[in-house]
Amino acid sequence: MYKINENYSKFPGSYLFSTIGKKVRVYGEAHPEKKIIRLGIGDVTQPLAPAIVDALHKAVDEMGRGETFHGYAPDLGYAFLRETIAECDYRSRGCDIEADEIFISDGAKCDCGNIQEIFSLDNRIAVCDPVYPVYVDSNVMAGRTGTYDRERGTWSDVIYMPCTAENDFVPELPEKENAPDLIYLCFPNNPTGSVITKEGLQKWVDYANQAGAVILYDAAYEAYITEDNIPHSIFECRGARGCAIEFRSFSKNAGFTGLRLGFTVIPKELKCGNVSLHSLWARRHGTKYNGAPYIVQRAGQAVYSQEGRAQLKEQIGYYQRNAAYIFDGLKSMGYTVSGAVNSPYIWLKTPEGMNSWEFFDHLLERVNVVGTPGSGFGPSGEGYFRLTAFGSYENTVEAVERIKAL
Repeated sequence: MYKINENYSKFPGSYLFSTIGKKVRVYGEAHPEKKIIRLGIGDVTQPLAPAIVDALHKAVDEMGRGETFHGYAPDLGYAFLRETIAECDYRSRGCDIEADEIFISDGAKCDCGNIQEIFSLDNRIAVCDPVYPVYVDSNVMAGRTGTYDRERGTWSDVIYMPCTAENDFVPELPEKENAPDLIYLCFPNNPTGSVITKEGLQKWVDYANQAGAVILYDAAYEAYITEDNIPHSIFECRGARGCAIEFRSFSKNAGFTGLRLGFTVIPKELKCGNVSLHSLWARRHGTKYNGAPYIVQRAGQAVYSQEGRAQLKEQIGYYQRNAAYIFDGLKSMGYTVSGAVNSPYIWLKTPEGMNSWEFFDHLLERVNVVGTPGSGFGPSGEGYFRLTAFGSYENTVEAVERIKAL
């Protein structure tokens, strides 16, 4: 008789955004006359930039001719894209990253979830709280998180690093006697929109090197950084090559949520004893992945072209304007808000007397606006709510006006 992976049975409920989707779908079916404005899931709404569309068309034409047809992509990614990324995202910022240390994939979410496969089950993880659910959930599936405490909303074998208003939503270093093995960090942060200075991130790199830990650094939102002294990559810090893995996405900087493209950076000198993590990930990647499509990787290359950069700067500016509008509008209403400045996310404190899910229902039913309950990101997210800047400007303005009318 076959058996299932019992770790899946440990989950207290369905995936956060699946739950939100179901609630919104049920409400929409019951009230088809209502216009629902979705500012919950971080999905982009602007069309692909012209330079990217042109690259896609050209690549599709190549696929239609025998002499330029491409089949399976190289499992680690085409050299033309890896070299472009190394030059434009890393060397240009003074980071010592080579093209063959970059692994092309179909998105940062998958990589963030899959990376735990190359580590032993007895490694202990540390996560920010609140946190992007995939970091924890993928470790639950693997059997690394222990038992779930429903009252506290925590896993027994996970080290939670509270990110609250008191510490500006930036985690503090764990106690050395309780040092984790794997540390998940995300900056600019999802969901709080907080950032960390280069000096602050250097402390994490120093800590990881001293503790023998690996930092799993999600930099999916680096394109939204506007302030100086905020690092775009962990590899801007001294010693990061010996303790860090970085994840990047084309979804939020170039609108690839429908195309799917991302990459992971693992320096060759990152080792556990004599074993290279670069080699382990290459083995896993080659075994389980057949490579991102040629046409999508050509589209990714166009992101770095002169035309692509100019067009995407304008597109990111569009979402940044949305973020500022939401931030300013909520603040003028008396809400306590953060984020927005270096991030497409706005993090707000729910009105007194309402928990996160009650506020979700309140906005959905009263003004037909969808956001994300903070408690869905972890216990420290209770009493908070996330809105995204990825809607259209018109819908963003309308959503703020609706909330003002409450």
